[in-house]
Amino acid sequence: MTVEFEAATGQDGPVSTEDTTARRRGRRPAGQDTRAVLIDAARAVFAENGYERATVRSIAARAGVDAAMVNHWFGGKEGLFAQAVLKLPFEPDELVTILRDGPVEELGARIAHTFLTRWDGVGGDTFQALIRSIAGHEAASNVLRDFFSQFFTGLLSDLGGDRRELRVALCASQVVGMGLIRYVARFPPMASAEVDTLVAAVAPTLQRYLTGDID
Repeated sequence: MTVEFEAATGQDGPVSTEDTTARRRGRRPAGQDTRAVLIDAARAVFAENGYERATVRSIAARAGVDAAMVNHWFGGKEGLFAQAVLKLPFEPDELVTILRDGPVEELGARIAHTFLTRWDGVGGDTFQALIRSIAGHEAASNVLRDFFSQFFTGLLSDLGGDRRELRVALCASQVVGMGLIRYVARFPPMASAEVDTLVAAVAPTLQRYLTGDID
């Protein structure tokens, strides 16, 4: 049986049998990190439904805990969203430091490869949750914009060149668009393509935005 949602408000709808079972379970057994389990469950539910349609009960049911644990650990859905989604799994400055190491003419390829491999690993759900939540949660939009602005501004500051703000926006559009099609829309065959195939296709455009003529 599935959980029903009230999409317009994000409030909990009718309770499913899974929810009833989750409430009866109460706290997880000693030794299991309830907070971490809730964050993982929330990240998955926000990735599937976005902020508005996700509910505390559906997250708790996914985690296998009492819904009261969300308030106990995070103060509610907003606080849980901030911890699970708005705290990104990697920092822009960290990536800038890593990607500076290598030939400038291969920077576009390194960027594409880095984001694809990290999203395929630990960051995919966070990215999906941000994208799905943008329309209903201003903070999600701010986090996404600020991350890529800081990241590409940091890289481009080393390269000189003209029209830096436009280059930042163009590079961000390429990377975010790549992620949107692969992880959110799951558009075939891009959703299942090998990383090296996508890097070879995307890198030349990224490289032009970084160092080429954009007039």
